[in-house]
Amino acid sequence: MTRVAAVDCGTNSIRLLVADADPATGELNELDRRMTIVRLGQGVDRTGRFAPEALERTFAACREYAKVIQELKAERVRFVATSASRDVSNREEFVRGVVDILGVEPEVISGDQEAEFSFTGATKELVGRADLAKPFLVVDIGGGSTEFVVGEEHVRAARSVDVGCVRMTERHLVTDGVVSDPPAADRIAAIRADVEAALDLAGRTVPLTDAHTLVGLAGSVTTVAGIALGLAEYESAAIHHARISLDQVQEITARLLASTHEERAAIPVLHPGRVDVIAAGALILQCVMERVGAEEVVVSEHDILDGIAWSVA
Repeated sequence: MTRVAAVDCGTNSIRLLVADADPATGELNELDRRMTIVRLGQGVDRTGRFAPEALERTFAACREYAKVIQELKAERVRFVATSASRDVSNREEFVRGVVDILGVEPEVISGDQEAEFSFTGATKELVGRADLAKPFLVVDIGGGSTEFVVGEEHVRAARSVDVGCVRMTERHLVTDGVVSDPPAADRIAAIRADVEAALDLAGRTVPLTDAHTLVGLAGSVTTVAGIALGLAEYESAAIHHARISLDQVQEITARLLASTHEERAAIPVLHPGRVDVIAAGALILQCVMERVGAEEVVVSEHDILDGIAWSVA
């Protein structure tokens, strides 16, 4: 067993997993898993830079994570930064802050590497299940990008495209810093058009309709699942490997797009940091399911973070 710590810093959230990993048995014994909404990608699509307040929120979370890593005595640490960190001009400021706090340099991975980690983390528990037909299509809907990966035990094809819940919200649902509540039909149509174009792009590399099981990852998908399950609070165990139908996704997406900020904030399973971006995230999921012809999505709580942990082990 090797005790490892994996940090996944995305556009909307930063997450930590500390686990004992045994590559010989394929066992990952989770010791601590946590998530903080930091909105590192705030304004990046418009300015091309990390905002000072977004960096400070991220560094505050890193300081908290450093204490956990030290207390649990992780032997190896890997910090992976995804979509927003590929796009910015002040990346070095971000890198210096992380090194100062955690002692490791953030690795700004490519979209293809991100897809590999997501696939490994999401499917390691699923490959032996007789009720889930292969190949899998793993879809990781992040804040700034969405990854598509097709494979059986290993990746066959992968592609990252620049549509995510934060990017689509900021591009189409925000005017003068205020989110449209609820958005007009033309704004919803603009998001859908961007997602459809991204699916066209992804489909040139990834055979989207070849897969027999759609596996959905990350906060937009798990939140939609929590709403579909009618949870009174976020329950990871109930959400992990839940199977949510296309009809449910369409109904929830329509409800979120028609709601106000206050109505969304009142949904008990919805994290406060996702209130403004969940409608766009749900619409992305709906578009994906409709394009690939998926009648349901298998929701996984294990994702890129678990893949990063395995890469360290």
